[in-house]
Amino acid sequence: MLPRSPAFPHKHGQTRPDTLFTQRLLPHAFSQQQRIESHLNLTNTNFHNKPLNVFPILPTYQWNPAPNISFTSPTGSRNRKRKNDGNSQDDLKRQRCSPHPYKQMGKTFRFSPVRRVEQGSTRVSVGEGCSPIRSPLHSPGTSDSVGCVPSLREDSCHNANSSLPPSLIKDKLSQQILELFLACEQQSEDLERKESCRAQLQRDIQRLFPCARVFLAGSSLNGFGSRSSDADLCLVVQDGPVNQRTDAVCILSLVQKLLYKLSYIERPQLIRAKVPILKFRDRISGVEFDLNVNNIVGIRNTFLLRTYAYIEKRVRPIILVIKKWASYHRINDASRGTLSSYTLVLMVLHYLQTLPEPVIPCLQKDYPECFSPVMDIHLVPDGPKNIPSFVSKNQSSLGDLLLGFLKYFATVFRWDKCVISVREAKALPKPNCREWKDKFICVEEPFDGSNTARAVHEKMKFDDIKAQFTESWQVLQVRKDLNYILPIREARPKR
Repeated sequence: MLPRSPAFPHKHGQTRPDTLFTQRLLPHAFSQQQRIESHLNLTNTNFHNKPLNVFPILPTYQWNPAPNISFTSPTGSRNRKRKNDGNSQDDLKRQRCSPHPYKQMGKTFRFSPVRRVEQGSTRVSVGEGCSPIRSPLHSPGTSDSVGCVPSLREDSCHNANSSLPPSLIKDKLSQQILELFLACEQQSEDLERKESCRAQLQRDIQRLFPCARVFLAGSSLNGFGSRSSDADLCLVVQDGPVNQRTDAVCILSLVQKLLYKLSYIERPQLIRAKVPILKFRDRISGVEFDLNVNNIVGIRNTFLLRTYAYIEKRVRPIILVIKKWASYHRINDASRGTLSSYTLVLMVLHYLQTLPEPVIPCLQKDYPECFSPVMDIHLVPDGPKNIPSFVSKNQSSLGDLLLGFLKYFATVFRWDKCVISVREAKALPKPNCREWKDKFICVEEPFDGSNTARAVHEKMKFDDIKAQFTESWQVLQVRKDLNYILPIREARPKR
């Protein structure tokens, strides 16, 4: 007999979760016949026969390779500094006091719904439709652009070691940042292990839900992962939203029962959170996975961040070291009331966008089609593939950027007045409504407008975060040695 899920102990009179799923999952999500067949598929213990469902299986989830290029943009490309829009009276009037006051994305570009294709068909690509609106590197005469985002297998070839000019790493602090990054960055073999497990897991889950897709997301794919990073997976079962409190739990409980039967998976554990996840470990690679259901925004922001990671060669080293710094000082754990890694990344991107000479552009303004919040989720991976590298006039070294980041949030940024917005490339005024006004740190999620820093809800934790920024900045500007705020030997991966 299979082991029982610890998250669902069956007591007398209780409904079993798989029965609950087949009885009460949203009617518009699955038909009665599909629900019955999903339950029968699950109870078929050998999984050797074809699923009973007759609707077509989507093609295997694959990444299309991007052209192999260097980090340096073509000669003659011009950098354009964006105007600071400011906050005019009209802008302030347009801000509504709603749960997500920044959800209005301006003009969006709707893509035609993805076609249901049979196996063996060619997937629709959006590369040709992704033209820049105000790209600093595009002129009207430009025809074919060359994308800066590498394919997954090219990640290890696009490190900072071979592309950073000497002027950006001339000082000791900058060299320390680069060396730590090269020691900790995720390697191609790490990503291949995660991708191998994802592909096999998708094949197994499609025996339950033939139209389901499993996407790799988070730091493993966005360019900011380290060798020790866990892997985030998103199980997409339908185009529309899924009720996270009820239906997502039911779906994950079915998947959990399936994982108990798979020899390469161990320790599946269902975590009932605001976005419930199924945690498990790949027995072969040892990688820990977190699986959610239809958390679509996580897929969208993964490819937005991945483009930022590769659009300018200093972005990945500075962000990885800042994540290490925050982890060392225990301010990088949302479950303990501090900053999530995602929030930290958005904070760094915001700083790099708002310098007098920006280091990076505002992708959602310059390429709205590539990051449209209404783009079909199956087209999202191809969206930014033709975006070229950004050439910045700002030639600050890695050390100067780290110092500037710490100083900005220690002395310049108004935590009580402003919302960090990467979507707008500026600090927005904090709205006077409950969703935002009582929060210590406000960081806008670029697609759904929620506050990614909502976990920081205690003043003591907020004060600790501010204190670490101030203390580290004061020490580093005197010492100019990374070891004084982050012992490099401890930060390196253990061998």
